[in-house]
Amino acid sequence: MQNQQQQQQQNSFCDKEILNDALLGQKQITSTYNIWAGECVSEQLRNAFLNILDDEHRIQSGIFRDMQSRGWYQTEQAEQQKISQTKQQLCQA
Repeated sequence: MQNQQQQQQQNSFCDKEILNDALLGQKQITSTYNIWAGECVSEQLRNAFLNILDDEHRIQSGIFRDMQSRGWYQTEQAEQQKISQTKQQLCQA
């Protein structure tokens, strides 16, 4: 039984590392496509980049949700006061 638990922990660590690597890769990919789309002269090519970017964001979101559901990517809820302050600062800028 203990050997089985150790195997599960090792597999879990591998899964976590794989998903973390995939998430980091997706962040880089979306950043790159965003730059290319923003600096593209051809409307047709820009639209193609934007479609690819949308697909890549969906993949990234799926990985993020999977990691979060497993407890591997923790996020904090922002306090309403901080949200209001940030919104006010951005509106003034």
